[in-house]
Amino acid sequence: MGDCMILVVVGPTGVGKTKMSVELAKKYNAIVVNADSMQVYKELNIGTAKVTEEERDGVPHLLFDIVEPTDMYTVYDYQKDLRKVLEENKDKNIVIVGGTGLYIKAGLYNYEFTEEDEEQDQFEDLTNEELLARVKEIDPNTDIHVSNRKRLIRRLNKKGEEHIVDTLLYDATFIGLTTDRDTLYDRINKRVDIMVKDGLIEEVKSLYDRNIRSKAILTGIGYKELYDYFDGKCTLEESLDLIKQRSRRYAKRQYTWFNNQMDINWFNVDFKDFNNTVNEVIDFVDKKAN
Repeated sequence: MGDCMILVVVGPTGVGKTKMSVELAKKYNAIVVNADSMQVYKELNIGTAKVTEEERDGVPHLLFDIVEPTDMYTVYDYQKDLRKVLEENKDKNIVIVGGTGLYIKAGLYNYEFTEEDEEQDQFEDLTNEELLARVKEIDPNTDIHVSNRKRLIRRLNKKGEEHIVDTLLYDATFIGLTTDRDTLYDRINKRVDIMVKDGLIEEVKSLYDRNIRSKAILTGIGYKELYDYFDGKCTLEESLDLIKQRSRRYAKRQYTWFNNQMDINWFNVDFKDFNNTVNEVIDFVDKKAN
């Protein structure tokens, strides 16, 4: 392959990014690096659809399970961690995988932070939804995610807003996985049911019983809804329906982000035979490299 390469596998939740990343890593003798803002946390496994030991298939995986669930981890932390990994593994092919567009943007693009990054929360009586509504009054086209409280507050204060220049700092190839909306939504709904069978409720209950109420837990889809159930605010059925609904909405936002922010090479996933999609991506990568 000549020079070492960076492949970035993106797309909405539930589309097969994990499987694709491992297949590409095996093909190109690469390491896999996480770009999912929830999979950095230890103990958040089932609800984040974190890659299992079996799925890793012997491929080294970095930036997974690096933060305690009680700790705060920011996009600024991720930027530093990803660039350190890229620097230390210049001699390897790398597959970055995840659906958190802001993390990928911050890590791979010329994305700068200002000194006010640790600014105090002056809007602590407002919910994230209320903050976003205020931001939209001054910037109707904002791309700030509702769960990114820090950035919403900086935008309202009109200071400390990150300075983004759309310059890619690394020679990276972006692979996007996609499918039609009905198929994706059906997969997302079924995946939540599978998570429940795999022990999602028990996973979240063990965090709840230790009274862990960090920002990651209280904003992460699959965790906040079950916390509401354990708090007696809703039934289990309502909680699971909300997880599905919010996951579908999140998928929609992910598409919007990736289409507007990055130059993605999209591939329609063949769910009947995923190897067809893997081979299509490999053909594309090989042609681009030659």
